[in-house]
Amino acid sequence: MAAGAVASCRPVNPELAVEATELRKSYGDVVALAGVDLAVPAGSVLGLLGPNGAGKTTAVRILTTLLPPDGGRATVAGLDVVADAVALRSRIGLAGQYAAVDENLTGFENLEMVGRLYRLGRGAARGRADELLERFELTSAAKRLVRTYSGGMRRRLDLAAALVADPPVLFLDEPTTGLDPRSRRGLWETIEARVAEGTTVLLTTQYLEEADRLADEIAVIDRGRVIARGSADELKDRVGGERLEVELDDGLAVERAVAALSPMADEAPVAQDRTVRLPVRRRGGAIAEAVRRLGEVHVGIEDITLRRPTLDDVFLSLTGRVAEEEASTEEEASAEEARRPQEVAAP
Repeated sequence: MAAGAVASCRPVNPELAVEATELRKSYGDVVALAGVDLAVPAGSVLGLLGPNGAGKTTAVRILTTLLPPDGGRATVAGLDVVADAVALRSRIGLAGQYAAVDENLTGFENLEMVGRLYRLGRGAARGRADELLERFELTSAAKRLVRTYSGGMRRRLDLAAALVADPPVLFLDEPTTGLDPRSRRGLWETIEARVAEGTTVLLTTQYLEEADRLADEIAVIDRGRVIARGSADELKDRVGGERLEVELDDGLAVERAVAALSPMADEAPVAQDRTVRLPVRRRGGAIAEAVRRLGEVHVGIEDITLRRPTLDDVFLSLTGRVAEEEASTEEEASAEEARRPQEVAAP
């Protein structure tokens, strides 16, 4: 389907800030999106979770008008991403994987420039820049060139730039990639504050802890399709049961440990280095039983614990892969597409 033929007359749900139906996009022979449906209620956070190359960034680029879909339909803030692209750009904010700020300008100059691009008057743009620099704790660095900023400071400035127009919908495409744990937590707190004020957020991430903390609902995307959705707790419940983790004192005993523990679970235990993991049928007495079984085959234990499933378990169960993997052909094609000149008007 041609890009210009994507829009339809289907009515827009006013309670959804972002709605996508059957979004499709290919880069040559590489299918990036194979019919993706998304729905984000106003004032909530949707976490789009998946490995590199799953289609997350392609979906964000379509929803932010940077890339036309090959098929399907999407609306953001009640506006069609194709037919109403120009009007939509003034109602959304976007912070990508890499801070899109000018290193040769100061923090203040970057935000003032963005304000002027959004057609704020000179005084209004400067006032908004001062306000955001204070909110993101960058006032002391306002007059410094951005090339002197740390990675965490650049991320905060990039997010501030995405908020200059006070957009009702904010897209964050892996915004904490490369940040140290302290900077990551600080950015999470900033996002939570924006949501508390009514902003709708679509967040893509590979960090399962990030999705667990921030998202009201999570959509797991893999190979261009949404393969599961629900709250973090709902997705964890799909995996079911408690997880037993046993760290052995000898890596050579892994095979004996797996064989001894297998009768305790409906699924085969998974071994990684000296650690054996398995879902147990019942919580009561599981640790004692595991210790007894391993003792019978003379396997020593360094540590043993029983825990609830995490999103790591969910993702591995759904996809058979961990969330952080090498970039795929889809991601490389998307990056190549992004480097081409885009005919995108200023907001």
